[in-house]
Amino acid sequence: MPLGGEQVPQNLDAVAVRAWCGLALDALGRAREEIDAINVYPVADGDTGTNLYLTVESASQAVDAAFTGLEPARPTLAEAARAMAHGALIGARGNSGTILSQLLRGMAQVLGADRDADQADGRALALALRRAAESAYQAVARPVEGTVLTVAAAAADSASGCEGDCGAVARAAYDGACRALDATPDQLAVLGRAGVVDAGGRGLVAVLGALVGALSGGTLDRAPSSPRNTGAGGHARVEAQQDAVGTIECQDALADAAAPAFEVIYLLEADDTAVARLRTRLDGLGDSLVVVGGDGLWNVHVHVDDAGAAVEAGVEAGRPHRIRITHFGVGDAHTAGAAQPPRERVQRGIVAVVPGEGLAGLYADAGATTVPTRPGEPPASGELVEAIRRAHAREVVLLPNDAELRHTAAAAAEQARTEGVRVALIPTRSAVQGIAALAVHEPDRRFDEDVVAMTSAAGATRYAELAVAERQSWTMAGICQAGDVLGLIDGDVALIGDDTTRTARSVLDRMLAAGGEMVTLVLGDDVPDSLGDNLEKHVREAHLAVDTVVYRGGRQSALLLIGVE
Repeated sequence: MPLGGEQVPQNLDAVAVRAWCGLALDALGRAREEIDAINVYPVADGDTGTNLYLTVESASQAVDAAFTGLEPARPTLAEAARAMAHGALIGARGNSGTILSQLLRGMAQVLGADRDADQADGRALALALRRAAESAYQAVARPVEGTVLTVAAAAADSASGCEGDCGAVARAAYDGACRALDATPDQLAVLGRAGVVDAGGRGLVAVLGALVGALSGGTLDRAPSSPRNTGAGGHARVEAQQDAVGTIECQDALADAAAPAFEVIYLLEADDTAVARLRTRLDGLGDSLVVVGGDGLWNVHVHVDDAGAAVEAGVEAGRPHRIRITHFGVGDAHTAGAAQPPRERVQRGIVAVVPGEGLAGLYADAGATTVPTRPGEPPASGELVEAIRRAHAREVVLLPNDAELRHTAAAAAEQARTEGVRVALIPTRSAVQGIAALAVHEPDRRFDEDVVAMTSAAGATRYAELAVAERQSWTMAGICQAGDVLGLIDGDVALIGDDTTRTARSVLDRMLAAGGEMVTLVLGDDVPDSLGDNLEKHVREAHLAVDTVVYRGGRQSALLLIGVE
């Protein structure tokens, strides 16, 4: 306690941003099922809570990464806020997750205005919340009141009327959001008929409650409620809401029969002018259009009947990637009465994280369900869980193919186990180790025996990678300069060269000096086929009785991956 008993003002800094992300993730994790249960708008597909959780998980991972390697130092407030916004942008899921990512981007624009500032005061936080609400409205093609937009605007209004520090401003925003949330059934007819509050708004209340907790200690959270739902117990209330939602789905099925059948989401690299044209094009194709982002990277969300046309529009505007197309299938308002019998689970499946389109095709041909990834954008645990679900198997072997994903993969495996799936996580650290594991996979073998064989094959495969240094840096092999070719063996820089072919040969020679029977080469999109031919010839001439197999990794893959078994 300071002298005189005066309370120290609660300001927002990078550490508070990190704590906010963690607390928001915990709050959404607790509320996820309840939020999913009250999801009736814009589509009653029961995934708003899950989508918000995955979006915040990506934001939280990005903020954690901003701290990595800096301890005991820490990033500036601007750096942490930008990392949070970028993580949410690339990981945004669904309509509400996409809007939340824009809310965080709007806040980051204000909090990051002074790049060197260590903290923001209450006035800056209020301005950030105002900018967040305004930018979210601008991102939605046809804003509707009674949704998360209304809740965000109310939070900003309440924050603007508060003269206190960040803790007081956050509490005012939370209280204003709660009041607005309770009013959403009176603003949006579909919510009123179901007797529920807006699911996206409910999620935002959880996120704002976490902000209060990060600044003041503790967390503020509450079960979904509305003037029409004041039952004695949370569990009973959720059951009543689920029943109400089911009734509304049946009542509205005919009215929604002509509604779009697909949700299309993708990241897009494009300039502002092209995105403006894209907005107009997509607005004519469907509804629930939300385009968020800026500075050349955007997240596009739309509901359409022609998913191909929505993707083609993105191709015309720039370079779309991480494309997700979801059909509003059994159980939502678009297909009521058209239920299909559940598909029988297969006995065993493989789920693998893969860098590069060529490798994705290779793994898919071997029967694996793939999770694409690109540099700097690792998948969240929720994406791995979804892939395990897509595999639709009683038993799943999970191949993360990246040492940095071990904790993410472990969390996904644990979640899938709670859903009744038997999951074995093989800690592959490179895609070439995954290829070795796939080569010995036998689905007719007992699960434990198959896992042991695959683990043994992966563990017996040493791996290497060629990369180009982006800047001067200290490495285990000495100081490298920007543009140098780095040869990494088992994750550590072992060689520094100035020529791709010569460095690759040296890496191969060093690895094969310890023995080996098979060399696997995966060529990136930026290297010619002649590199593979040259290295294959080198192995044949310099290392007798060693076979070589060459694959194309395609876009987003490393310059060169090497495996030695």
